[in-house]
Amino acid sequence: MALLDFRLDGKTALITGGNRGIGLAIATVFVEAGANCMLCSRSNTPEVQALIAAHPDRVAWMAADVTAHNTPATIVGATLDRFGRLDVLVNNAGVADNGNFHEFTDERLANIMDTNFTAPFRIAREAIKPMLAQGSGSVVNIGSISGYVSNKPQLQVAYNASKAAVHQMTTTMAFEYAAKGIRVNALAPGYVVSEMTKDGIAKAGWNKIWTDNTPMGRFGQPEEMANCVLFLASDASSYVTGATLIADGGYTTH
Repeated sequence: MALLDFRLDGKTALITGGNRGIGLAIATVFVEAGANCMLCSRSNTPEVQALIAAHPDRVAWMAADVTAHNTPATIVGATLDRFGRLDVLVNNAGVADNGNFHEFTDERLANIMDTNFTAPFRIAREAIKPMLAQGSGSVVNIGSISGYVSNKPQLQVAYNASKAAVHQMTTTMAFEYAAKGIRVNALAPGYVVSEMTKDGIAKAGWNKIWTDNTPMGRFGQPEEMANCVLFLASDASSYVTGATLIADGGYTTH
C-alpha cells in the first residue's frame, strides 16, 4: 500500500524545538507513524512529558540550546546512544524578531542568525555523518514564507534573511548528498498558530492584515505543518530532494 510509505517504523528522528507548537506536532505525528524521537529544546513541557509517558521506549527529551557550541555533537550523540541510529533530522528550533532595519542592533541580529541559520547548519553538519555511514537519511529544515516575501505590517529584515538562507542551504545540501542516499528538503510555513505568532495574532490590526492576505482566510495549525514534514521525511517523498514546500494557505500566490 502506498500509505505505508508514510510510515517511519524502525526509524529515529531528532527534532529541535520539539517542546511546543510545530515541533511538538511533528513529534506527535512521527510517533504515530512509528518513529523513535529524540526531542531537544531549552525547556520541557507537560505535553512532552505526556508523550514520553505514553511511549517511554520511543520518545526521549533533552535540554539543549541549539546555539551552544557543543550542542550538535551532544544531541546527535545522545540520539545514537539512546536509539542506535539517526534517520531523520528536523531543524525546527527558531526565533522571530522585528523592528526598523536602521535600529536593529548587532545583538538582535546575532540572536536571529545564530538560532535560525548557524545552528541548523551546524546541527545538520553533525547529523549528516551517521547518515553517510548508513547510506541513508532525510533532513527537513523549517524555513518560512518570510524567506520569499516581505511581511506586513511587521518589519523583519533579519528574520526574512535568515529563512532565505535556510532555503538556499537546503537546496545546496540536497545537491551535495543526493547520490549518497540522503534527501534534504524544507518546509516554508505561512502564518501558523504558535507561540511565535500569538502576540501578532492577538493584535487586531496585525491579525486582520495577516488573514486578509491569506486567500484561505485563516491561520494554519501546527498539525497541518506536521503532516507536511511527515511527507518530506518519509519514503512517501522518496524522489523529492532540494524542495522547499510552501504551506501558507495561498499567502505567496499574490
